[in-house]
Amino acid sequence: MELVSNILIAVVALEHIYILWMEMFAWETKGKEVFKAALPEELFKPTKGLAANQGLYNGFLAAGLIWSFFIKDPQWQTNIALFFLSCVAVAGIYGAISATKKIFFVQALPAILAIITVLLK
Repeated sequence: MELVSNILIAVVALEHIYILWMEMFAWETKGKEVFKAALPEELFKPTKGLAANQGLYNGFLAAGLIWSFFIKDPQWQTNIALFFLSCVAVAGIYGAISATKKIFFVQALPAILAIITVLLK
């Protein structure tokens, strides 16, 4: 179960690194493709700074999850992983309620599955 847990944590971290990249560096290109249904095309340029800020927060989530791999104490490692996975899950649930239900499946569900596997290991 530990291997599955680590794989799911890594997947969630990689997803947030991708979101960091898209929101900070590719908002007007890849961001337009991903969020075309949520934002009119003319809003991407004026919201570039806001998106970059969101991307930075996603990077912090990824950093926390990656950090959990380097913690030697098992209890401390579990607590850090659960904290950052919970942050991702809450953000994904909020996004699903406030923006689009797709966010639940893309962001919250992988984090929830990872939380379950961390708790079972």
